[in-house]
Amino acid sequence: MEFIMIFISAVLVNNIVLARFLGVCPFLGVSKKVETSLGMGMAVTFVMTLASLISYVVYNLILVPLKIEYLSTIAFILVIASLVQLVEMIIQKTSPSLYQALGVYLPLITTNCAVLGIALINMNKGIQTDGAFGLIHSVINGFGTAVGFTLAIVLLAGIREHIEFNPIPKNFKGYPIVLITAGLMAIAFLGFAGMIK
Repeated sequence: MEFIMIFISAVLVNNIVLARFLGVCPFLGVSKKVETSLGMGMAVTFVMTLASLISYVVYNLILVPLKIEYLSTIAFILVIASLVQLVEMIIQKTSPSLYQALGVYLPLITTNCAVLGIALINMNKGIQTDGAFGLIHSVINGFGTAVGFTLAIVLLAGIREHIEFNPIPKNFKGYPIVLITAGLMAIAFLGFAGMIK
């Protein structure tokens, strides 16, 4: 039950984009088409889940025993960069059209603050709970956060595809209406705030 609560909390209550406002660059940049946003969401899910796992191991089995916890951010960035390179090679070989559609945003997963943010959040939860936030908790939190990111980006892409054909005042066309839509989505997700204490 505890793992289900962590997952639901990460997806809905503490949505990385709509509640914590991390990862907004790919959220706005890649959300023009549902297919592209789904591909980005899957790539982020793969990277974020594995980054949560590997970052936990690196932090607790290397950095803490050597008393060099202050290098955690650099270590996490190296882990994330390696995983992004792996994902980039896989997508380039398996789906060249998706690779072209994602463009510059795929390598930017390395600097996506949502991916680094969840690694740091997992580490801080472990520190705050005297290490009680273990490996499985971190992986489930990372996976749930990635699913929440995917949910948010796919929802926005679906809305943007429909908005494109609606009559919108000239001053609101483009990013202004997208930002208003994202704000309304964030307000809607705020409704989940009291769901989990």
